[in-house]
Amino acid sequence: MGANTVISTVDNITLVTLVGFPAQVDSIATILKSIAEYNINIDMISMAPTHGAFTGLSFTISDNDLVEVLAFTTKLKKETNVNVIVSSVNHKISVYDPAMKNTPGIAAKVFDAIAGTKADLRLITTSEVEISLLVTEADFDTVLSAIQNAVL
Repeated sequence: MGANTVISTVDNITLVTLVGFPAQVDSIATILKSIAEYNINIDMISMAPTHGAFTGLSFTISDNDLVEVLAFTTKLKKETNVNVIVSSVNHKISVYDPAMKNTPGIAAKVFDAIAGTKADLRLITTSEVEISLLVTEADFDTVLSAIQNAVL
């Protein structure tokens, strides 16, 4: 990777996963509006491939919003058949490089570096120029170091 590669981190992240979530866009919109009503800011969003009418929907928030998201998820569990998994004290590591857009193999290089750590990756999101990973507190230093050694 090049001189324009930037690795950034964000600490104290909560992962919320909704299992058995309806796989319709209007359901996603409704959930995101409901979360916004709790004044919770969402960062990473990832939807698993659909299996029939259902999917898994994951998103991250700041640990500072944990009380509010637990109020939301408690209400959601009472009103729906959606299973909710909440995991706090995670870390987000992002690798940004504008060269990713036209350079094959960068993701392979990042994941090859992580593979040697045996880390527990909780969530992966990407764009044309960024790879973001959510890792546990226990794996953070090891994964960050592996990525830095591979791409910087």
